[in-house]
Amino acid sequence: MSEKAKKPQKLKARLPRGFVDRSAADIHATNEMIDKIRKVYELYGFDPIETPQFEYTDALGKFLPDSDRPNEGVFSLQDDDDQWMSLRYDLTAPLARHVAENFNEIQLPYRTYRAGYVFRNEKPGPGRFRQFMQFDADTVGAAGVQADAEMCMMMADTLEALGIARGDYVIRVNNRKVLDGVMEAIGLGGEENAGRRLNVLRAIDKLDKFGPEGVKMLLGPGRKDESGDFTKGAGLGEEQIEKVLFFVGIKDYAASADDLAKLVAGTSKGEEGVDELNIIGALVSSAGYDSTRIKIDPSVVRGLEYYTGPVYEAELTFDVTNEKGEKVVFGSVGGGGRYDGLVSRFMGQPVPATGFSIGVSRLMTALKNLGKLGQMKPLAPVLITVMDGDVQSMGRYQTFTQALRAEGIRAEMYQGNWKKFGNQLKYADRLGSPIAIIQGGDERVEGVVQIKDLIEGKRLSGEIEDNASWREARVAQVTVLEADLVAKVREILEHQAEDVRRAAEGR
Repeated sequence: MSEKAKKPQKLKARLPRGFVDRSAADIHATNEMIDKIRKVYELYGFDPIETPQFEYTDALGKFLPDSDRPNEGVFSLQDDDDQWMSLRYDLTAPLARHVAENFNEIQLPYRTYRAGYVFRNEKPGPGRFRQFMQFDADTVGAAGVQADAEMCMMMADTLEALGIARGDYVIRVNNRKVLDGVMEAIGLGGEENAGRRLNVLRAIDKLDKFGPEGVKMLLGPGRKDESGDFTKGAGLGEEQIEKVLFFVGIKDYAASADDLAKLVAGTSKGEEGVDELNIIGALVSSAGYDSTRIKIDPSVVRGLEYYTGPVYEAELTFDVTNEKGEKVVFGSVGGGGRYDGLVSRFMGQPVPATGFSIGVSRLMTALKNLGKLGQMKPLAPVLITVMDGDVQSMGRYQTFTQALRAEGIRAEMYQGNWKKFGNQLKYADRLGSPIAIIQGGDERVEGVVQIKDLIEGKRLSGEIEDNASWREARVAQVTVLEADLVAKVREILEHQAEDVRRAAEGR
């Protein structure tokens, strides 16, 4: 007896781990946010550029996101020429390649911005994705720290343009040269101590997470966490640890500047770094940015093998409620710094560069928490209903649709089963359509249409009795000549917009 033919297995729809689908609401909110950022960047004289999502893997070089797993932090494939290509993990390395490849054609200083997705081949987790959006601005070919100071000012202006009030953010600034000077001052200069320096910098980077005592253990013998796991320390002596903790513990730079200068005295890099921090402080101050907006903060550590001079970080300082109901500070939403070596490695000559990157997805979450983004949803389309399915009637409905679109009004002709009219109004309700246009055979003979105000009768949030007289003057459905369709639709939409405005103002 023959076996029955097996039923073919249905393909399972599944999303790859670490990736997300984006809804219309998220996309509209992102576009709203990016538009505001773009306006600030262009106000500062930056212009857009776009690079592909794939780069040759060797072009990404040693500046990969995971220094413990070179080339493993990216998604890679071989093309038909057997060359390895990788999805970009940030927007800076591709810019460096672009500048080097087009160096003779571009005008220096080269001031540009880019927005796009980047990809990380790492373990996903809560709030940690393998694909996310960044929005960068960079200046290539400007060696002076005035370019770094301008980046910090532009970051502050960008956050304020997005609705984040002064006092709810701070741009924190440090300098890798000062860090290098401190390393030299405690006897960790030279190439032979590169590994130990990296361990010290990683310990400093944990200051916000573990506090001074935790960092002290990581700088010394090591630290055991609550689970019993042990992290080996950098093995510094007491005097070395004291100097490092003094450096990262500076809260008032102006009051501690002299002591810091003494700490790095005799180290060329350290002295140069302190001078650069002082210049940045003076420049931003003279432009009207006080220390509540742009602050010199020696605890900032970014891009351990990436940055060569000033580094800066945009931090939101207000509290938010996490998934456990706890109040926590939101923290960093972007940062950057000077990376003079990144372009130079293609060129064989020095090419100074500085820039910063905004984490779009993370900042969008913060803006939603503040009620600064996604509050105003785009107006749903006016729905032209279908009463008759013959070609002549359909042509008439399509004419109404196009007439509205020609005047800049979102409009959609119903494309489902037109024979069930009730389903059309249910569709309009689910869509959030503000108006439905109706024309049956009788109306067509008379050359008129019915316009149904779908918002009327629904009380807007925050509406009060003072609006009663305003609403009494309106009716839910009117009949107008076909020639007056567009004008009447516009009038009703304006009334609806006024309702929204009044509700928002609490009047």
